[in-house]
Formats: sequence, C-alpha cells, structure tokens
Amino acid sequence: MNTLPRMQVIRPWRRSDLDAIVRNADNYAVWRNLRDRFPHPYTPRHAKDWLASVRDEDPVLNFAITVNDEAAGGIGIAPGKDVERFSAEVGYWLGERFWGRGLATEALREITTYAFTVVKLHRLYAAPFAFNRASVRVLEKAGYRKEGTLRESAIKEGTVTDQELYAITAPEWRLDP
Repeated sequence: MNTLPRMQVIRPWRRSDLDAIVRNADNYAVWRNLRDRFPHPYTPRHAKDWLASVRDEDPVLNFAITVNDEAAGGIGIAPGKDVERFSAEVGYWLGERFWGRGLATEALREITTYAFTVVKLHRLYAAPFAFNRASVRVLEKAGYRKEGTLRESAIKEGTVTDQELYAITAPEWRLDP
C-alpha cells in the first residue's frame, strides 16, 4: 500500500509553488470535478497568473495544501457580499496522486477553523457536483451538513448536473470542531 506521511498543512501560496501547481493541477480527473474557471490543460502561465492574483490578499483567503512542503492542491474561501457578507463559499482541489488519504478533509477542517476564528465568518458552504462523491465525503467528514440538492444547477462538459449543498455555521463548529 502506498502511504504518504501525515504532514499536511495549509499555508499561503509561494512563488516557488509554480511547478508543483502545474504538476498537480494539469490533470483531467482533477479538472472534471471543478468549476470551468479552473483551466484545463493547466499551464505554467495559469499558475503564474494564479500566484499573482493571491499574492496580496489581506486576509489570506487562498492556501496551498501541502505534503512535505510540496503544494499538492489548493483550498480557499470566497466571502459573500452585502447581506451575505458573513458567509463564504469554500472550494478545494487536490492532485490525483494525493487522493484518498484524508488530506482534503484535514485541509477543510483547518480552513474552517481559520474562517471562523480569523476571518470572523458565520457560515461556510460548498456545492460540489452530485457525481463527485469523494468531495461530498470530505465535507461530511469535516462536519458539514447537507442542506439540499440544487437540481440541474450546473453544466460540466456539456451535461447538466445536480450539485449538493453542504454547509456549517460557527455555532455548529464550536459544538463539534
């Protein structure tokens, strides 16, 4: 059995992550589970633009998921605006060679803590494609609860698909960190 050390952490992105981003993001299986704004193929130019876009975030909202300090994937929060300013959507991806090892769940737990304690948000939510059962399991293992199914709410590769809506609030997180 191929196992990885449990040294996963989230940290801010670094310019030196460029090669690791391309190595882990340029993968059809990764792209298939993400929004279309995540490019495929994923090139060094995409990675360079991404790193430039998150360089000056204050507070930091996007993090690298790392294994032995290699950027194995990414996780971030997108705060809402106006009346939804205390909520944020959370999104994450992980290079295929790191799947199935609990890394995304640990990263989600870490960013949830960060979002509630540092960014002072009240609610986090995610809407993975219904066919992405692995992402649904990540959310469930991290304490997020299913709020419903967004029927025929997205299109991926020309196919209309459902999304599952999962969320957690600060009071729930305090009860069950």
